[in-house]
Amino acid sequence: MKKLYQNQEVRKYLGGIRDEGSIGVVIEEMLHSNEPSYYWVVKEQVTREFMGLVSLDQHHNRVDFEVSYQILPKYWGNGFATEVVQFMIDYAFNELKLTRVIAETQTANNSSCRLLERVGMKLEKIVTRFGAEQAIFSIEV
Repeated sequence: MKKLYQNQEVRKYLGGIRDEGSIGVVIEEMLHSNEPSYYWVVKEQVTREFMGLVSLDQHHNRVDFEVSYQILPKYWGNGFATEVVQFMIDYAFNELKLTRVIAETQTANNSSCRLLERVGMKLEKIVTRFGAEQAIFSIEV
């Protein structure tokens, strides 16, 4: 997890790298959330090497569930993030019986915007949050 949260490339559109002390707080929040949330560590299938993290939890609007993902750069460009996000959407619809899932990413993060479109999500709106322009994507059953 430290590799992920202290990687400048991974954190470029996620508020920057986290100091070591705050990483423990983030992990504690994941493990002991008071809200419905789902977190999975993503590992390479053969070597079991840590690749990243994917989650499904409540969005800031407290209405929708949001899929989020962070993958280490050495795994970018191989379709892993697309596979993981598609799995999360399928899980949300088929296992959790949700009818809608959203994702939020900075509009400047072109790769993430393209990934969300690839899995069938549609741009719903643009908002300004965290000091940057954010794209809200959604997909419904």
